[in-house]
Amino acid sequence: MAASLNETQKFTNTEKVVKNQNNLILTQVYEALVDKGYNPVNQIVGYILSGDPTYITGHNNARNLICKVERDELLEELVTFYIQKNM
Repeated sequence: MAASLNETQKFTNTEKVVKNQNNLILTQVYEALVDKGYNPVNQIVGYILSGDPTYITGHNNARNLICKVERDELLEELVTFYIQKNM
C-alpha cells in the first residue's frame, strides 16, 4: 500500500548500508582465506594494490564477493577503522 502524500518519508542512509555490506564482505573474504591457509592480510593487500582478483580464493565465493566492492572503498574503510582505533 502506498504511503499518504501528506506523510514524511524517511530516507535510509545508504552510505551506512554500503559500509555494513562492505564490512560483511571483507569479513567473509578474510575467513575464506584463513580456511584455505593463506595469510589474509597479505592476500587482501595484494588484491587492493593490484586489482588482481586471483589474490583472493574462490573458496566460499570469496573472489566473487570481493569484486562487488570498489577497492578504494575497501582502502577507505580500512584506513578509517585504523585511525578510529588508534587515535
